[in-house]
Amino acid sequence: MPQPSLYVAITNHGFGHATRTASVVAEIQRLCPDILIALVTTAPRWLLESYLDGDFIHRHAVLDIGVIQSDSLSMDKAATLDKLQQLRQQEQRLVAGEANFIRQNRMKLVLADIPPMASAIAHAADVPCWMLSNFGWDFIYRPWGGEFVEIADWIAERFGQCDHLFRLPFHEPMSAFPQVTDVGLTGGSPRYDLVDLRSTFHLTAPRERTILMTFGGLGLEQIPYANLERFPDWQFITFDRNAPNLPNLVNIHDSRYRPVDVMPLCGRVMSKPGYSTFAEACRLEVPIISMTRADFAEAAILLAGMQDHNPHQILQPEEFFQGSWDFLHHPPLPPRTSQPVAKDGNEAIARAVVEYLHGGQPA
Repeated sequence: MPQPSLYVAITNHGFGHATRTASVVAEIQRLCPDILIALVTTAPRWLLESYLDGDFIHRHAVLDIGVIQSDSLSMDKAATLDKLQQLRQQEQRLVAGEANFIRQNRMKLVLADIPPMASAIAHAADVPCWMLSNFGWDFIYRPWGGEFVEIADWIAERFGQCDHLFRLPFHEPMSAFPQVTDVGLTGGSPRYDLVDLRSTFHLTAPRERTILMTFGGLGLEQIPYANLERFPDWQFITFDRNAPNLPNLVNIHDSRYRPVDVMPLCGRVMSKPGYSTFAEACRLEVPIISMTRADFAEAAILLAGMQDHNPHQILQPEEFFQGSWDFLHHPPLPPRTSQPVAKDGNEAIARAVVEYLHGGQPA
């Protein structure tokens, strides 16, 4: 019997799509270590390896644009539109090349988060296309109007050719997809002993006065680190390589460690709206402090879902950038509902993939 194999396409946007998909792939490898997996993405290998213990093929390909950004909040719409139009012009060539790779490696399934072109690639290779996400790029682009509307229509058409969508929590309707299964939150789980971590990073403040600051793979410009001086008996943790050297700021540069590994040590996670950070914090029930984000449609649904299910504090950008951070002296608000959010996304998607690759029925 030939080795089961899987083609995984990941959107070219930040780190969040890569880490949440890698969390699913890690569970696939745990259930079936003999599956050959190709991760098709521009995400760096070190990031993927921080979530994956098993081997994989790292195939560098740009199948998606996402949004061109200088940091995790600043968007360049003109550059984004230009890149999207270039991608459309290259679609036929890209589809042919990736479909040929799938055929050569006898891959049986495409799993995508969430390049629209993945459906065309899968069908050109005569294999099914499954996707996972909480939003589609048509949902992001359409409100921007103008030439983005035509781009959104093109994307919705590609999504309509997807064979099955695993819809994650904190989602928009995703009505372009013909077949949908709702699953729980995806994300990584902490890997290290907490006592050892506290010793390694010299953490002495109690948990309620320990804050993780994480703003996605692109980070933020002009983080007001000077505010940390107002909290000398608190400790802050960051993965920002550009952060200053401050006595109460622990800066983690070792790529073995991920934000999710230190979340259990923290009383709150300070972030911008992002599915992967929200999902990992919610899975661990760590309160979230988040800024709002204008003109990016996913942000509102993420914030609403997070507020429904997790302790939280919501900040306007000026409170974060210009304020004195007095919000840290106030406790987080409780979840708005008592209904728990499902947390089984990794397992549900992985089981479906493994069953299909071993001759089971489609999802």
